[in-house]
Amino acid sequence: MKPLQNSVLIFFFIISCQAQETNIIADGAEVTLVAADYSFTEGPAVDKDGNVYFTDQPNNKILKWSLDGTVSVFMENAGRANGLYVDHEGRLLVCADEKNQLWRINSDKSITVLIDDFKGKKLNGPNDLWVDTKGGIYFTDPYYQRDYWTRTEGELEKNDVYYLDSNSKELSIVATNFVRPNGIIGSADGKTLFITDIGDSKTYTYTINKDNSLTNKTLFTAMGSDGMTLDSQGNLYLTGKGVTVFNKNGTQIAHIPIEQNWTANVTFGGKDQKTLFITALNSLYTLQMNVKGIR
Repeated sequence: MKPLQNSVLIFFFIISCQAQETNIIADGAEVTLVAADYSFTEGPAVDKDGNVYFTDQPNNKILKWSLDGTVSVFMENAGRANGLYVDHEGRLLVCADEKNQLWRINSDKSITVLIDDFKGKKLNGPNDLWVDTKGGIYFTDPYYQRDYWTRTEGELEKNDVYYLDSNSKELSIVATNFVRPNGIIGSADGKTLFITDIGDSKTYTYTINKDNSLTNKTLFTAMGSDGMTLDSQGNLYLTGKGVTVFNKNGTQIAHIPIEQNWTANVTFGGKDQKTLFITALNSLYTLQMNVKGIR
């Protein structure tokens, strides 16, 4: 065996041991393929019952994994949905970047456009979002050129992070100076916001203030991510090459390999919130965990 091959085997052995030592993955659990044959899966979001919604953006669909294990089409012509989140009233929020909007899908599947522009200019393309304890929405707005757009450049100068106030309906910039912000998630107590700058390979934490502003920008880890989630122990799950898990101190504690060239996003779901749902290219995967999500 060549020295390089030995090194690779040793590396994966060490990472595997780390995962076992942290005890976040259920004994004997393996990554399981749930559904495939999509074009690009993204945006997994869980409702209060544990059902999980996810998107197939190139095919303009939102899919739904139900507790009985079936996967069905929840909505077609879905605004080229990317990131999703279920609000406190059980309604699905959608980063609908076909027309650079933020949507709410109501219980009857009617659509309310929450955001259509920022000060008269089109958003770059809402990408991912998180709802705070007051019902306000934080979302990232990076510019990714889409083949279904007629424009070839953004109307806004920067790729920023925004907050939509649930009471005033005012939209404001709360974080800036990113190359390309992407994944976003808040802590269970609503006091800390994680934002990843995938364009600069970094993930940051911010303090969420009572007025919804963000302060105390701190580097959490020198790794970017597409999507992200948190578990009940405060561990952060980042995506890209599989799923990489960091504890609350920013130390890597596990890596979950996925047999795809890119892993886009991740969330916890299922009846007990102990199933990790992973979207990766054309597929949806699950992994049984010992820890719960924070939904």
